[in-house]
Amino acid sequence: HPLAPSSQIYDIFLPRETRTRRALLICNIKFEHLSQRNGAEVDVKQMTKLLEGLGYKVDVHENLTSQEMVTEMKNFAGLKDHLTSDSTFLVFMSHGCRTGICGTKSTDENTDILSLNTIYESFNNEHCKALMHKPKVVIVQACRGGRVGSVLVCDSRDPATPAKSPDSMFVMGLEDDKMRRVHLESDFAALYSSTPDTVSWRSPERGSVFIQRLVEQFRNHAFKSDVQEMFRMVQRSFENFHIQLPTQERTTMLKKFYLFPG
Repeated sequence: HPLAPSSQIYDIFLPRETRTRRALLICNIKFEHLSQRNGAEVDVKQMTKLLEGLGYKVDVHENLTSQEMVTEMKNFAGLKDHLTSDSTFLVFMSHGCRTGICGTKSTDENTDILSLNTIYESFNNEHCKALMHKPKVVIVQACRGGRVGSVLVCDSRDPATPAKSPDSMFVMGLEDDKMRRVHLESDFAALYSSTPDTVSWRSPERGSVFIQRLVEQFRNHAFKSDVQEMFRMVQRSFENFHIQLPTQERTTMLKKFYLFPG
C-alpha cells in the first residue's frame, strides 16, 4: 500500500481468483424468553452484502443457542479454505449482557450466554492454526448491559493524574527455544457496538444504528483505509449520538490490514 511500508501491512498473498476468504455471521432474532429483535434481518442482509463485496463467502446462521454457536465456530475454524485465505470476519448479533452474547434460550445474564472469551479462544493460534498471523476481525452487535451510554458532565477542578506507562519495563535474558513459539492470541481487531454495561440501539425498520454506520464507513473507505482506521471512523460517526459509543477491544493486530492493498 502506498501509505505504509510493506513490513507494517498484513500480506494479501494470493490473487483474488484463488484466495478463499470466508466470513462467519451469527444473528439471533427470535428468542424463547426475550423480545424479538425486529430489524435484525436488515442487519444480516446489509452485512452479508458488504462482506461479499469485500470478497468473502459468508456462512450465515440464525437463532442459535450458545452451545450451537460454539459448534458453528468450531466448524468454521476447521475449514480448509482458511489455508488459502488471508483473513476472516466473525460477526455476532444478538441480545447481550456484560459477559457475552445471548443464545435463543437465554432468560437472564446467567443462562445460555456465549462468553466473548470463547470467540477469541475458538480462533486463537492454538485452535485455528490456518488463520495464524492472519487478520481476524470481530464485530459484535449486542447490548452489554442496561445503562444508557450518556451522562451529564461538568468540568472537574482536579483532573485525574495519568498513570505511568509500563513501556519502560523490559524482560531481559531470554533465550531462543528450538521450537518456535507464537503468541497464543494475536492478529485480532474487534469492534463492539457499545461500551461495557450500556445498551445498543436498533430501528425495527432500518436495523441497528451500529451496523448501518459500519456498513456505510466500510463502503466509503475500504478501498483506501485500513480496518482499524475505519473502526475509528465508525466511532467518530457516533460523536453526536450520545446514548451509544462503539468500542475497540482486545485488539492484537500488529500491522495494518487493508482489504484492497495496492
